Amino acid sequence: MFNNLFMNIAEQMGAQLQNTAYSVNIKERLDFSCALFDERGQLVANAPHMPVHLGSMSESILSVMRRNAERMRPGDVYVLNDPYHGGTHLPDITVVTPVFDAPGNRVMCYVGSRGHHADVGGITPGSMPPSSRSIEEEGIQLDNVKLVDRGRFCEAELRALLQTGPYPARNPDQNLADLKAQVAANEKGARELRKLIAEFGLDVVQAYMRHVQDNAEDSVRRAIAELSDGTFVLPLDNGANVAVRVVVDRAQRSALVDFSGSSPQLQSNFNAPRAVCTAAVLYVFRTLVDDDIPLNAGCLRPIEIRVPQGSMLNPVPPASVVAGNVETSTCVTNALYGALTTMAASQCTMNNFTFGDARHQYYETIAGGSGAGPGFHGQSAVQTHMTNSRLTDPEVLELRFPVHLERFEIRRGSGGRGQYHGGDGAIRRIRFLEPMTASILSNGRRIPAFGMAGGEPGACGHNRVERADGRIEQLDHISTCQLNAGDVFVIETPGGGGYGTPPQPDGDEANERQPTQHIPSQRHPCFNSISIDMQAR
Repeated sequence: MFNNLFMNIAEQMGAQLQNTAYSVNIKERLDFSCALFDERGQLVANAPHMPVHLGSMSESILSVMRRNAERMRPGDVYVLNDPYHGGTHLPDITVVTPVFDAPGNRVMCYVGSRGHHADVGGITPGSMPPSSRSIEEEGIQLDNVKLVDRGRFCEAELRALLQTGPYPARNPDQNLADLKAQVAANEKGARELRKLIAEFGLDVVQAYMRHVQDNAEDSVRRAIAELSDGTFVLPLDNGANVAVRVVVDRAQRSALVDFSGSSPQLQSNFNAPRAVCTAAVLYVFRTLVDDDIPLNAGCLRPIEIRVPQGSMLNPVPPASVVAGNVETSTCVTNALYGALTTMAASQCTMNNFTFGDARHQYYETIAGGSGAGPGFHGQSAVQTHMTNSRLTDPEVLELRFPVHLERFEIRRGSGGRGQYHGGDGAIRRIRFLEPMTASILSNGRRIPAFGMAGGEPGACGHNRVERADGRIEQLDHISTCQLNAGDVFVIETPGGGGYGTPPQPDGDEANERQPTQHIPSQRHPCFNSISIDMQAR
């Protein structure tokens, strides 16, 4: 019952945020997450939002707690995005609200919301620069900033912060509007928690916050007892490697997840803060559990995670990290499934596409193929694993931005063959009606999604620009270019890997693929499925 009560509060927070946000990124694409945390800052429950947010948000809560001990007051709200103090990458801004008791003397718990803002500055519009080499080039850093001071929204102070530095935010009004929506979402969660405490009592609610984590821990321990040791090395397009070793102690029902051997800290922005790596581990082990439990901190108790400092999965400042939260997190997730021999790889990318100018800034991730596994085919044109966002409806996209969505369809035949075939990727063509700067930040353009147990890899993705005069420019996995009116940006996303040896053709169409199932455009209702099988519109 308390599992459902806690999750329902997080879901109400998400509804409040969606309804009151201004940006397309949060309101339409649903690139946000809301969650509840206990008095120790540990994740208790979440709505089924973004796994990469939810598994890493505890670090933000703990950072606020450590640096504001004895100074928090009722009505205070904090904001941060610094990847080296609990954040993931700069566009993901986290708002943290302590929930006080009636006298205002004691923090009973915390609520938090994290939203991907359309722009926080940096060297390219949309704040996802493919070529950034330091965190400064990726936008404005907010480190333990008071957003609301005893009930007063600190608008002037925050606006000044957003407009500082060599690469200030391009649209502070939009940032402030979305931050107000996040504050409102947190306040909704705080009110609902106070109602719960009024009904059951603080001691009971806090006890069940511990119980739901204990239950999650036991569920993960049961799943671990069925696993075996494994290792896997997953190469990235840029030459880096994610290496993971899983050592299972069946007697203790615990596991060691060791990322030693992963590439050293990179000069590119594919470095991932340690919190992102932790989020990927939490997500993967949660998906191995069949029980209907919220993803929470209890899932991590049976797992020891080792990530060498100074590696690409635990960089030191001022390393750039904007791709780590999106691209590297998907690679870590697929490497873990490879080590556990659970399923073939899904597309090892989120296909991050941004465009904009001084007036417009837009960001989206694009669906691709999910990996197959024992007993199931991969799904086509879905968001997989660490992302769980929608794509903006064409009508809204074309109303808000000077572009025309020419085509968005399944990329037939791009999934890997196998006894169970990988899901197909997608093809997305966007024609620009005004000059814009566009960027693609992706992976899987050189290294395909791996197959498993004899299954074949999926097809690599492709990026290109078709100029209005007929010229075609092939783009690398990361690229920025200037587009003129009439130019078309084309993104073909990777297919997922197949599972099992493909059957031999025998003339009776035994090897033909099953028709692709249409799945409505919405968030997946839970994380029980290994892939987030959401059809992007």
